[in-house]
Amino acid sequence: MKFNVLTYGCQMNVHDSDWLIRAMESRGWKAVEESEANIFILNTCSVRDKPEQKVYNVLRRLGYLCTSPGDFVAVGGCVAQQIGEGFLERFPYVRLVFGSDGIVQAPQYLEELAVDHEKRLVLNDFLAQYPEREGGLANPNEELLPPGIGTIPGQAFVNIMQGCDNFCAYCIVPYTRGRQKSRLSSAIIDECRALVKSGVREITLLGQNVNSFGMDKNGSDLSFAQLLYKIAEIEGLERVRFTTSHPKDIAPEVIKAFGELPNLCPHLHLPVQSGSDNILKKMGRKYDRARYLGIVEGLKEVCPEIALTTDIIVGFPGETDEDFEQTMDIMERVRFESSFSFKYSDRPGVAALKMMPKVPEDVAQKRLTRLQERQKHITRECLEELDGNDMIVLLERNSKWQEDGGVAWRGKDPGGRVVNIFIEGIEGHLPLGGKLVKAKIIEAKNHSLVGVKVGDLW
Repeated sequence: MKFNVLTYGCQMNVHDSDWLIRAMESRGWKAVEESEANIFILNTCSVRDKPEQKVYNVLRRLGYLCTSPGDFVAVGGCVAQQIGEGFLERFPYVRLVFGSDGIVQAPQYLEELAVDHEKRLVLNDFLAQYPEREGGLANPNEELLPPGIGTIPGQAFVNIMQGCDNFCAYCIVPYTRGRQKSRLSSAIIDECRALVKSGVREITLLGQNVNSFGMDKNGSDLSFAQLLYKIAEIEGLERVRFTTSHPKDIAPEVIKAFGELPNLCPHLHLPVQSGSDNILKKMGRKYDRARYLGIVEGLKEVCPEIALTTDIIVGFPGETDEDFEQTMDIMERVRFESSFSFKYSDRPGVAALKMMPKVPEDVAQKRLTRLQERQKHITRECLEELDGNDMIVLLERNSKWQEDGGVAWRGKDPGGRVVNIFIEGIEGHLPLGGKLVKAKIIEAKNHSLVGVKVGDLW
């Protein structure tokens, strides 16, 4: 069977899609471009309104491509969890709907639906425990599935948990991904070991709130900090990252790890959402600006070179000009290297839906524009401070920026910054993805760095 996967939303969705591609290829299916496929799988996001509307538009378009009896669409992810049977009622060519826990069963039922053209299914039940996946490498002797489309050479993502127990007032995640379920630490460590054995050099641990790993009903034998130290010990693992972190749960031991673990990358995505105590309380974030700034101070004390990034919501119900100025102030104090910033939008079922007063659209847009403009300047200033520094860069792929006499490669430094490196005497077709190289930074761009190779590839 020929299939195509379209992915929207967060890195966890990207990871889920990569796993699904590998799982179906291991069953003999072939991942192809959209124009060649007869089975289409959408992995969806409903964190904000726009991605959800995009799903409906894509489904209408795919309807024109489902021309044979065996052609069909499967919808997975957060919108699938939210809408459920509504997709089957609205789109006759949608024959499988699966939520975040249902993805484990999706490969089996995709095969069944490819044979039985009348069957239609919804897999939206939440499971009590983390559902281990086929090819999850819980067994250290299990062979790795074939690399998935979109996989970056030398890098891998490993789920350590699923769902969320925080119920922030604006967030739909607990309703679409369910309550928090920590994965068995032994399964996580075995998967990481197998990945490193296969040639992976950088692992990113994924979860809605990795800092609360092990704190859920079923718990774990290890805390998140203990898990970090265990994984960092794996021989041959050059880099460890994790995302996303909730400030309320970050333990002193995790902060300490940034100063003690040489392969824990000096980068942390730490969503602040707002700089106003008033708004943080309304959001249900369970920390205040003093607590957040204290975490930042602790991180910079043990790891002065750490790069901090964040998420910010502007225009949350009841946000005043003073509240917004507090957010601008915390940006100046922390100097985030980058931020994902959005206007608040109502999501069905969340507490903020009924909160008043709503911030007028034009006011929210002006605030967002001002914040994003300031962020651009801070980002550029942070990058300019690195001019002349030596960095170890993990190469990913050919850069869009090229010059005569060699090939430019795109990679990332330990802080997660994009670095474009011109490498003389290297032909473009050579497989350098996954290689490490020492580079000297010679120029800062608006959102990336330019470097030159000053050491051998390894």
